[in-house]
Amino acid sequence: MPTKVFIIDDHPMVVAGLNTLLGQLQNIEVAGSVSNAFDAIPFLKLNKVDVVLLDINLPDISGIDLCKKISKEFPQIKILGISTFSERSYISRMIENGASGYLIKSASQEEIAEAIETVMKDKMYLSVSMEHLMRPISLTSNNSLPALTKREKEILGLISEGLTNNQIAEKLFISPLTVDSHRKNLMTKLNAGNTAILMRIAIENHLI
Repeated sequence: MPTKVFIIDDHPMVVAGLNTLLGQLQNIEVAGSVSNAFDAIPFLKLNKVDVVLLDINLPDISGIDLCKKISKEFPQIKILGISTFSERSYISRMIENGASGYLIKSASQEEIAEAIETVMKDKMYLSVSMEHLMRPISLTSNNSLPALTKREKEILGLISEGLTNNQIAEKLFISPLTVDSHRKNLMTKLNAGNTAILMRIAIENHLI
């Protein structure tokens, strides 16, 4: 029986890419995909799934929280967190919430196949080295916060000015989708559930 993989990610290009890569692998079958947590649980209740590829950034709740919910309600399902991040804090939180492993979105087809095979054997899979995991979390303004990139700081400042994604995109000559991705990254990095909380955390930590 093929290993049935379910994708939870709100980026159509990522989902399409994973579908293509997984579709070329033997003994792996894509059971389906959804773009948010709200649709994920009903799907899992109605369909057989062996492995979930779970994005950390989702439009309704964080993938970290959804990971905990899936792990509790469907303990037989293996969860592989997928993200553009490789910071220890995200990996640790996913593992703490029941994930069996963690993949960077730039992972190759071979690495994805290896990760799925590994977790199906009840083993842990991490696409970043243990050496990386043991490094101290980056500090920002003397607080235990992940360091922000120059672009993230720039976008954070523009968000604080009340600009929309489209306005920020026009100002920085990038796409609104890219701005939205940065906004979600910032919310995940700073553990903010919404923009108001993001601004409060940024102000309290002198990030803007």
